[in-house]
Amino acid sequence: MTKAITFLLMGLLTLPPLAHAQAPVHATADHQQLLASPDSTLAANKRLVYDFWREVFEGGHLELADKYLAESYIQHNPNVPTGRAGFVGFFSTFSKPKAIEASVKAPLVSIVAERDLVILSFAREHADPKDPAQKYTTTWFDMFRVKDGKIVEHWDAALKQ
Repeated sequence: MTKAITFLLMGLLTLPPLAHAQAPVHATADHQQLLASPDSTLAANKRLVYDFWREVFEGGHLELADKYLAESYIQHNPNVPTGRAGFVGFFSTFSKPKAIEASVKAPLVSIVAERDLVILSFAREHADPKDPAQKYTTTWFDMFRVKDGKIVEHWDAALKQ
């Protein structure tokens, strides 16, 4: 039996690798569909996070942060200070106000809301480390907790820079 397993494993190791085993990640064009929910609270939470992303994060209108973020906002990204003031201070060093778009510009894949949590997922393109001329896509997630109509907490997959 051991010889059979060894023979099988050796055979598998000699097979050529799959060229493209990954299915690419694609954005969703219809954001209104993503914002819809039969539960009015979940729909409102989705809209709050979506508009925050559009107006404050992408639009750079940090003066609107108090409309969306609780003063005691908890930040789990290791590069951004916690608190609304910390968020504004960090982003004001490089984010300048620009026209607010009608929809999120980043390649949005999905918006999921459950209880007091809202998750935005985005398609991200990167250079393949084995062949930088080749690109691949992956998914980035941002999760927010909403309480009393404000964002009170944020998580993402960021690493220290």
